[in-house]
Amino acid sequence: MLTRDSKDAINEAAPPQTPPDTVGFYRLKPVLDRRIHIIGIGNVGCFIAHALRGVVNAPPVTLIFKHWDRLKEWNESPQRLTLVTDGDSEFRDGYDAELAIPRIRYHGKEVGLNPPKAETEKGSPPIFTGESREPINSLIVCCKAPYVLQNLSAVKHRLHKDSVILFLQNGMGIVEEVNKEIFPDPATRPYYMLGINSHGLHTSPSQRFTTVHAGYGTISLGILPHERERDPSSPYIPDVKFTAKHDGPIYPDPPTTLNPEYPEPSSAKFPFTPNQRYLLRTLLRAPVLGGASFSPPDLLQMQLDKLAINCIINPLTVLLDARNGALLNNWALSRTMRLLLAEISLVIRSLPELQYIPNVAQRFDPGRLETGVVAIAHRTRDNVSSMLADARQGVQTEIEYINGWIVKRGEELGIRCSMNYMVMQLVKGKTIMVQHELEDEVPLLPRKGGGRAEGEVVLKEGVAGVQDKKSEK
Repeated sequence: MLTRDSKDAINEAAPPQTPPDTVGFYRLKPVLDRRIHIIGIGNVGCFIAHALRGVVNAPPVTLIFKHWDRLKEWNESPQRLTLVTDGDSEFRDGYDAELAIPRIRYHGKEVGLNPPKAETEKGSPPIFTGESREPINSLIVCCKAPYVLQNLSAVKHRLHKDSVILFLQNGMGIVEEVNKEIFPDPATRPYYMLGINSHGLHTSPSQRFTTVHAGYGTISLGILPHERERDPSSPYIPDVKFTAKHDGPIYPDPPTTLNPEYPEPSSAKFPFTPNQRYLLRTLLRAPVLGGASFSPPDLLQMQLDKLAINCIINPLTVLLDARNGALLNNWALSRTMRLLLAEISLVIRSLPELQYIPNVAQRFDPGRLETGVVAIAHRTRDNVSSMLADARQGVQTEIEYINGWIVKRGEELGIRCSMNYMVMQLVKGKTIMVQHELEDEVPLLPRKGGGRAEGEVVLKEGVAGVQDKKSEK
């Protein structure tokens, strides 16, 4: 057990840990099922599926669609995915397809299914006709954060305690929601993996099931320790380092100030299950993904780096209705960024999980975070942020998992994040405003033959009026 008094106490209490068995990790260990299921067949889902079918000894891949129409469209198509890179199209086929209709949720609760269309057995959740009951061992969730619970509810009866779920979403707090709403029992809860995607992807408007690879990036992967093996609220112990200049291991200095209410720290090292090892190795074998594996504390810090950037660029571009480059060279917006980053930095530096990690205060300093925001805004200055694209369509954004996560964790730590709370509510209000505008729209269809009837109401330059005879001449 680590003491918090001095470095000598840490050295005496924490003997050197045996390095992980690297050879054992790469040694072939069979799994029960090599099939990988992907739910959320959007840009990221198609990109991952396309990459997996391109590796040597490719695994069988199943695409899970959420609507009958989408599944029918796939069945009537050549049943292949296309990736366009620098104008060159690459086709991949050999996919299987299934249906899993998302369960509707209102105010955080699942409202259930329509009884005539659902099959219910004693002790099992209701299942739609056409949905599979086959177990899932490896699942990659690529839908956006607000829809993770709905999609997982549709396949939770197929997941078991040895399954592995990889989450590829923006924002944080998704795993905690899944634990609370979908898998509340740790004894039957699957294993989790997290991924951070930095590839630039967008949909081809003219072709279905086609993704354009607009920007090269990486996918950072990490396996989360299970609650059956480690307390998730426990701080991480940093790894012991070895150098050529020292005869023995180098132990990190303990933090100078500690909250006595925090739980005791524990190691982030744990044995991998066969399914975890298989899914991780398969993703790392796909060259186009640019995958790399990280330890849980390293991946957490990378998530927080990306979260801080998204907390600035995404909501501000929504409120300004502008591209990312509009945030540059604007003193008024720079002051707004700094007010937001002051709260974000304080929350991150106060997280119990990072109390034993060295250099956290420097890494998440407000000035350094601002430098990262400006760099990303400059690099993507011509891009429309994903949150702005959703807001323009009146679609639910990921603001609850970005600025909302900062507000929530701040409340738990006794930190009031008024600026982030205000920005979160403004983005929600903007989205609702667009939804109301879309609901009030009246579609005006052209008459057959191309003409207009006398006195017909038309929309001209955004104003509805009556077309008179003089304007037709």
